Amino acid sequence: MALVSVKRVLISESVDPCCKTILQENGIEVTEKQQMTKEELIAEIQNYDGLVVRSATKVTSDVINAGSNLKIIGRAGTGVDNVDVDAATKRGIIVMNTPSGNTISAAELTCALLMSLSRHIPQAVMSMKDGKWDRKKFMGAELYGKVLGIVGLGRIGKEVATRMQSFGMTTIGYDPITPPEVSASWGVEQMSLEELWPQCDYITVHTPLMPSTTGLLNDASFAKCKKGVKVVNCARGGIIDEAALLRALESGQCGGAGLDVFVEEPPKDRVLVNHPNVISCPHLGASTKEAQARCGRDIALQIVDMATGKALVGAVNAQVLVNTFSPDSHQWIRLGESMGSVLKACTASKQPYSQVHVTSLGESLKKSSGFLSSAAVVGLLTEGPQKGPNLVNALPLFHIFELLCILSYFPSSVCVLEVSVNGSSYTAVGSVQAGVPVLLELNGSVFRQPVPLTGHLLFFKASNSTELLLSVTGVLAAAGVLLQSFSASTVSSAEQWYCMGISSLLGDIGALKSLAKEAAQLTV
Repeated sequence: MALVSVKRVLISESVDPCCKTILQENGIEVTEKQQMTKEELIAEIQNYDGLVVRSATKVTSDVINAGSNLKIIGRAGTGVDNVDVDAATKRGIIVMNTPSGNTISAAELTCALLMSLSRHIPQAVMSMKDGKWDRKKFMGAELYGKVLGIVGLGRIGKEVATRMQSFGMTTIGYDPITPPEVSASWGVEQMSLEELWPQCDYITVHTPLMPSTTGLLNDASFAKCKKGVKVVNCARGGIIDEAALLRALESGQCGGAGLDVFVEEPPKDRVLVNHPNVISCPHLGASTKEAQARCGRDIALQIVDMATGKALVGAVNAQVLVNTFSPDSHQWIRLGESMGSVLKACTASKQPYSQVHVTSLGESLKKSSGFLSSAAVVGLLTEGPQKGPNLVNALPLFHIFELLCILSYFPSSVCVLEVSVNGSSYTAVGSVQAGVPVLLELNGSVFRQPVPLTGHLLFFKASNSTELLLSVTGVLAAAGVLLQSFSASTVSSAEQWYCMGISSLLGDIGALKSLAKEAAQLTV
């Protein structure tokens, strides 16, 4: 991909100092401003290419739209629910997180809460501090032989499972993504939630917060659990329905809860926090020196790697870019954009497009269909020199068109772009030769010499005649435009396509209308 220029980064929260150091060592200017109001952040963000946050900063659509130069939002942590990812994608801004930075810390806190629930450790500590010695009140239960249900078997769920197995717990779980054979390899039997709820003595959740996981533990699911089941949430507030949890605690259906997260943070309604069977923490899952150092280091390195064209890691909204970091991909991206620009110029009076088909042919392009499609859309949608779409937001902006990506295997690598306008199809065929994007064919006409897609180009379609070329060069000369290169297509009908490389664009292309059936010019 074309390298994303990141010169200035704003860090809006307390992030480990190594983050600033790594960015500065790689030539990026860093400003740290914490505890800004929304209005202050909106006023400040327009000066930066990048923004680094933890969980407190709310990166809303208003903030994103104010960031006129913003290219990347880095979340030093796992979740991105404090970032409006859809708004960022529409603006072509990459959102990335550090998915493994706080894995161990969050897993260890989960285990600590499970142990605290089983032995009432926090309550016993407070009782001792009150001068009491009440052994009978804090009768607990062993974890050995109990069943732990793990909802969400990603990085953290896996680490929780392996640790609690060392206490002799049986671990079962549910995850719609992780294959059952994978979780079985680290000792977790997968099953449906309907099968899981009745078997568990303890339940811990480790999923992102999304519509399908909001209220996952609710009145109905609590009713299916063993009476006295204990639950832990170190993931995101809202996965456990807080009102349903309170009802289950009051009825005894739930025997205790360990909560590190809440729907509202800090919670204004303290009824759960103050409940005697609830152990709560102020969102400490990632609050270890090691996790903060790891997250700060990871997000800084990810930003540097992306900006230098080395790799893209942790992006949550730009998977199309993952395969754009190979040495040859930059030229293929240029090819896709240039072919889109050529067809845009040649169909300027016939828009809008009704269909767009992108076909990548050749073994070397087997992973390229995603970014070639995006690149072609960028070329089709970009209006002149002003800032247009990029590879991140091109396809979402193209929602009114049908996009078809086909992959085949051919000895040579070729990209075919076809657009349909008012029932007519227009096709460009291109490739990369000696590191240069070239046009091989336009609307069925094959050029005798590949056309380098660079500089100022003039395309026109007309009958083949010596007088035609003399007339066109005369128009160029009259406008003070120099002819730098020339290529004609093979004669397949009475008319053929021509391409001229010229020193500058014509001020008025209308002078060619009487000479050619079709004419278009562009700069690539």
